[in-house]
Amino acid sequence: MHYAIDFDQVTVRFDDVIALDNINLKIEPNDFVGIIGPNGGGKTTILKAILGLVKPCLGRVEIFGRPPDKMRSAIGYVPQVALFERFFPVDVMDVVLMGRLDKKRMFRRYNRQDKDMAIEALNNVGLSEQRGRQLGRLSGGQIQRVMVARALAGAPQILLLDEPTAGVDYQAEENFYDLLQRLSEKMTIVLVSHDIGAVSTNVKTIACLNRRLYHHGAKDILPSVFESVYGCPVDLIAHGAPHRVLHRHQAPGPHGPEEPSDD
Repeated sequence: MHYAIDFDQVTVRFDDVIALDNINLKIEPNDFVGIIGPNGGGKTTILKAILGLVKPCLGRVEIFGRPPDKMRSAIGYVPQVALFERFFPVDVMDVVLMGRLDKKRMFRRYNRQDKDMAIEALNNVGLSEQRGRQLGRLSGGQIQRVMVARALAGAPQILLLDEPTAGVDYQAEENFYDLLQRLSEKMTIVLVSHDIGAVSTNVKTIACLNRRLYHHGAKDILPSVFESVYGCPVDLIAHGAPHRVLHRHQAPGPHGPEEPSDD
């Protein structure tokens, strides 16, 4: 059986800048992977390599054993920011149907199957009752769910998300991660985020990336790995998992060393 995503000694270079350096990353089908790391560390580049939008100068990338450009129909993508004019008269159903475009020939109308797939995708994200509403009238969290539904309408085997909870409130973020956990039971999910705590609580495995891959696997990561990735001490507490402290940097205070927190 092939890996869902397989990076074999992949290096990506933009002119004189190395964005990814000798990456070996193998992701199993139905894994839910959180990729964390600093800004400029190559997180978005790795998503583009999976999509086939960036070609390695060394190594190879395979999606279920095939080149990425041959497997784009198997991949759904949710961008970091959904840019659109809030007053543009497009409703939720129209946006979700756009996820069916790569399944159709040019200028062909949407058929019954397309509409059924779009409605199913909206059901999966809990927004079927909003399908006739103008997109710009939804909340930030609802818009993100619409973007996920658009990706799901294409029936992907892999779902990629780039900072999907940026700009949404805490409750919307919790609901969003609940949705992703349900979806991960039937597809591979790769999530890029700067929010280490939220990622560590919700995903199955973690990849730590700063041009090089420092870790991929279990969520119990040594403090030295985080310090290597971020280049500084990192405080990491798993919110929503009481008393499970992933890492607390010990710094001397006025009365001696700080004690670990259980918050």
